[in-house]
Amino acid sequence: MTMNVTEPVILDPQATAAYAHLFQGLADPTRLAVLQHLASGEHRVRDLVQHMGFAQSTVSKHLSFLLECGLVAVRPDGRASWYSLAHPERLSTVIAAAEALLEAAGTRAILCSHLRTPRTAAPAAERKDH
Repeated sequence: MTMNVTEPVILDPQATAAYAHLFQGLADPTRLAVLQHLASGEHRVRDLVQHMGFAQSTVSKHLSFLLECGLVAVRPDGRASWYSLAHPERLSTVIAAAEALLEAAGTRAILCSHLRTPRTAAPAAERKDH
């Protein structure tokens, strides 16, 4: 009889925590909604509040978490701060992979077309004031 000996898996606690934190960023419906809005271009907190109908504190809390995860970037502009996707192309790849996994599991779901192909931030001169 052949004995199949496998070596024990060595886990990296720091890597595991980093992955978990990233996936927590994607696990909340409100944060996913924020990401969908940011996929269409830069927004200020007040723009997101107006578009999404959430309280300013809720939007700010979720933006802070997304910043911590590295999914969102912030650009100060005078007294305003403009938020955008930190890595739109990479996030698009993750969303496409999630759609493929969902479909393989029997659920056909598309988050939103513009998150699959997010726009890059427009220069300040081209941006409309929301």
